[in-house]
Amino acid sequence: MNDYQYIIKTEHLYKSFGSLEVLKDINLAVKKGEVICIIGPSGAGKSTYLRSLNQLEKITSGKIFIKDKLFLHREHNRTIHRVDPEEQKAMLLEMGMVFQRFNLFPHKTVLENVMIAQMLVRKKSKEDAKKLAEEIIARVGLSDKTDVYPSKLSGGQQQRVAIARALAMEPEIMLFDEPTSALDPELVGEVLNVMKTLAKQGMTMLCVTHEMGFAREVADRVVFMADGMILEEGEPKALFDHPTNEKAISFLRSVL
Repeated sequence: MNDYQYIIKTEHLYKSFGSLEVLKDINLAVKKGEVICIIGPSGAGKSTYLRSLNQLEKITSGKIFIKDKLFLHREHNRTIHRVDPEEQKAMLLEMGMVFQRFNLFPHKTVLENVMIAQMLVRKKSKEDAKKLAEEIIARVGLSDKTDVYPSKLSGGQQQRVAIARALAMEPEIMLFDEPTSALDPELVGEVLNVMKTLAKQGMTMLCVTHEMGFAREVADRVVFMADGMILEEGEPKALFDHPTNEKAISFLRSVL
């Protein structure tokens, strides 16, 4: 039994770049085992929201909770509360992140790419890191590529390595920031299949995606964002078949 209700929760999250408000009052909570897909037009603030969760962007105001514990509270660009640095590091490790770009180390093999953070950050022995890396590389279907360098892999294979690398840190939740948007169309399926398998295995996932079929099939909830706000959310069938927000209706009309 979890002794917490939500893995991640945000309350009244705001983010501005100068006078430009990119996030406006974002309230979202993610339970263990939930798969939530965030959809919406470009410039809606979807990626900024994900990046603010793991501190790649500094929020202007709002609260971020990780496993029900207040991780960060800021108001008007001032930090009101933040957990101490050691705890912050530990809490951030609960989140694995997969980006549009794969960011693999070009001079390291697939196996080394998946081992390195385990050893440097989790302080695992080389043997333990290797064992887990091999298991997870097998899970993403790349056992035959362990000794290959990234330049010899397709984009889809590189993204699967990036997913394996994030999984190897044994996070509680995986954040996906449009993981297929940099891929050629014929390579998208192999990455989505890995993500579908993770969802079936009970991995908690928060995905920014423009793959509507994936969101409809895999998500427990779909969140529609536009203009820095959550304008509609609900079960995929309800949101895709009967959206009520005008902007959601016109967005879905244009992409479906």
